[in-house]
Amino acid sequence: MPAPSDAFAHQPVLAASVLAGFAELEPLLAQRGGGTLIDCTLGGGGHSALLLEAHPSLRLIGLDQDPTARAAASERLAPFGDRVQIVATNFAAYGPSEPAVAVLADLGVSSPQLDVAGRGFSFRQDGPLDMRMNPQAGATAAELLEQLEEGELADLIYAYGEERLSRRIARRIKQHLQEQGPFRGTAELAYAIAGCYPPKARHGRIHPATRSFQALRIAVNDELGVLDRLLAAAPDWLVSGGLFGVISFHSLEDRRVKTAFVSDERLQRVTRKPETATEAEQSSNPRSRSAKWRLARRR
Repeated sequence: MPAPSDAFAHQPVLAASVLAGFAELEPLLAQRGGGTLIDCTLGGGGHSALLLEAHPSLRLIGLDQDPTARAAASERLAPFGDRVQIVATNFAAYGPSEPAVAVLADLGVSSPQLDVAGRGFSFRQDGPLDMRMNPQAGATAAELLEQLEEGELADLIYAYGEERLSRRIARRIKQHLQEQGPFRGTAELAYAIAGCYPPKARHGRIHPATRSFQALRIAVNDELGVLDRLLAAAPDWLVSGGLFGVISFHSLEDRRVKTAFVSDERLQRVTRKPETATEAEQSSNPRSRSAKWRLARRR
């Protein structure tokens, strides 16, 4: 596995939108003599480094359950000294000791996690069927496939992957497990899923296994459950006038964020519509194509 600093050397997505949105913090920081940003998904510390540099009176509490990410962030944020505190936790389990001026969540899997075959998030490089954000806790994707009944697996793939062939795919997966035993890795699972598609549909822009892999990753990490808990809790972490920004990567996440920002009486929307990556950013970082940025203010 690459060293932490190498593994997490990447450009934070929608950085310009995040910086522009959080520029509105400056009057609040001046009024309060500083304040705290809670970065719920610290990753390699890319967004946090930009925000700490832009706002010298800002302090950071960075949350991440991935030890590799925390190590990389610690290295990247070292120049900011005691302005930075890194906490080993899932954001859904966190509660701040004092109100913050801003909360940031960059959802989904980071590029470095996808690019390390040993984490098992992607079929682009063969690796074990793991998919855990925290590699030290919880059931792996392989274990989940063994545990679920065929109908449960089909429902999961349909609900979290919006995959129309979910029942055919679940049947193929369970048949493989029964006849051949566990999948040897991500490549073998992706091949089995692709075989459920008509030949002409196997070579499109989106790989046939993409939606099923998304569904498994969401289930393994309870991503929608922890997001729901964050959306319910985060407004109470903020001072009046504080900002809550979320970057989502698929419709299941974005719908939840939009609904929360519209219906939560504690919040006032700053972005009426989600901001997306420019053509230049999409060209340089294809994974930014699905990213959406929404921002709200604590009333």
